[in-house]
Amino acid sequence: MAGQSARPKGVLLIAGVLLFAAVMVAVYWILFFSGTPALSGVPCYMTFETAFPAADMWLAITALVGAVGLLTRKSWGVLFALLAGSASIFLGLMDVLYDCLNGIYGKLPSPAGTDVAVEIAINVLTLTLGPIIIWYVWSRRQVLL
Repeated sequence: MAGQSARPKGVLLIAGVLLFAAVMVAVYWILFFSGTPALSGVPCYMTFETAFPAADMWLAITALVGAVGLLTRKSWGVLFALLAGSASIFLGLMDVLYDCLNGIYGKLPSPAGTDVAVEIAINVLTLTLGPIIIWYVWSRRQVLL
């Protein structure tokens, strides 16, 4: 391995994923509160979704702080990246369970199909990228610290 000052392989990609998550959470809520929420025609979904801004902001903040910390080689970057990965998994699981229990996925062939496809994409991203972030950061914690 190169010197201690060399960036660990893949850290830019992981920091980019964390920054992407933070930005996309902000974009989602800007669109939601501007009157263009996904699945707005499904009342139970709207009730559920309005309970999420604080939890999503926690994900965005931990992702942003984690990315900055990893890029600047601060020990708190590892902690916040792990927190962001865990928050991503938690939110993804909450979404998937709710969607399954309330038939959201069954609305795919309807006019709301695009919204459901976006919901599925969000579910896949949160449940894929969260574990990847945790695996990457934890398996390289010694180098990242």
